[in-house]
Amino acid sequence: MKSPIPDYLQSVVENVRSNDGGASASYIDVLAKADTSKLAVALAMVDGKIYSAGDDEIEFSIQSISKAFVYAIAIEDASLPAVLKKIGMEPSGDAFNHLSLQKGSNRPYNPMINAGAIAAHSLVVAPDATLEQRTERILDALSRLAGRQLQVDEKVFEAEMKDANRNMGIGYMLKAAGIISCDPAVAVRGYIRQCAITVNVKDLALMASVLCNGGVHPVSGEKLMPPESARQVLSVMATCGMYDGAGEWLATVGFSAKSGVAGAIMGALPGQVGIAAFSPKLDEHGNSVRGVDICRKLSADMGLHLMNSSQVALSTVQTSVATIVAGADTSKAHHPNCDREVVVFSLRGAVRFAGSERLTRALEEELSGAHSDACAVVLSFRETYSLNAIARRVIHEDIKRLLEDGRNVVVTDPSGVLQWDPQKTPRPAVVKNEVEAREVIGGAGCRTVTTSDGW
Repeated sequence: MKSPIPDYLQSVVENVRSNDGGASASYIDVLAKADTSKLAVALAMVDGKIYSAGDDEIEFSIQSISKAFVYAIAIEDASLPAVLKKIGMEPSGDAFNHLSLQKGSNRPYNPMINAGAIAAHSLVVAPDATLEQRTERILDALSRLAGRQLQVDEKVFEAEMKDANRNMGIGYMLKAAGIISCDPAVAVRGYIRQCAITVNVKDLALMASVLCNGGVHPVSGEKLMPPESARQVLSVMATCGMYDGAGEWLATVGFSAKSGVAGAIMGALPGQVGIAAFSPKLDEHGNSVRGVDICRKLSADMGLHLMNSSQVALSTVQTSVATIVAGADTSKAHHPNCDREVVVFSLRGAVRFAGSERLTRALEEELSGAHSDACAVVLSFRETYSLNAIARRVIHEDIKRLLEDGRNVVVTDPSGVLQWDPQKTPRPAVVKNEVEAREVIGGAGCRTVTTSDGW
């Protein structure tokens, strides 16, 4: 069975492609010349599985999305209390490059605007570190997050340095306010260099999944940041990551996110999924127009809003294998499934998208591998408390594809959580218990031999 998730992501890409609003970042000549037809999306689960669609190999500069990760690096290198003395956590209500500091403390409002990001960059390694030391530290950290060696796009770096006057002004403002102690020009140059690191949407989604996974890389298992740092970054992203559009974003889309002027948006839903979208044309806030559309649709379709509390429990998928054995009143000649394997997938708990994705992946892996010749597939919802709308849609699509592949599908659903329409065709056998399921597969009186408690 082929997973429906890549097809869904491709449909999301095509759904937003017709939106031709916005314009690429005109004040950086390399970005102004970007191919605005490019469009991509990626999801990275917290165990490292990545789904993507569109132009998912196209690389672009990370730009302001680097602010989230450099903030985490600054916390690690200088400590959170030291960082909070220099950088606030409140939304500014102003554009990302506004020359403003908090009254009284003279701190930048938050690390997601340029003033706060330059201050955070100055705290990496040590206040007296060289440009090269900070650049090496940041590039190494972001490469470990992405799971591959990243590079700086020198053309983007040089293009941004040609018109760095505003950022230089911010740097000198921070120096005069006592927020940074190093040479402002060095801090600004380093900040611009971190923004010129190149990634693709699969990199960004995987990097976001580290934040979702408490700072642990889902593929390598390496602890890349303390869970407290990941929580701090996600919290500030939620309220400040989309600049002066952050309030509307949190209310309507509902997950932590950070945008960059190259056209990327990175999103994160703790414990579930890292998200990345890319399209170069920007709105008045500096956020990708199509990227925002993609995130809105993902949130609406998949129930990703942080404040959605319709189900709060976790879910698990258990796979077991049984062999059909003839009963006293059943002979091998009577039923062809005797002595053949049945694969049972039991879904437990309150299931959202992440749980349905795990089921989808289990189906795909088991039925294309060791158990490709199984005579039947049993989906057990005996211990499923609830399915939210997206989980139900994904599982319905799984069943449809299994049936189209010619699989014998039996659903054990005593409480009716799947809400399968009996008029829908093709349709599986829907039963109340395991006895009925066995008889559908192997005939009256058959039994099963299994080495686990799954069925």
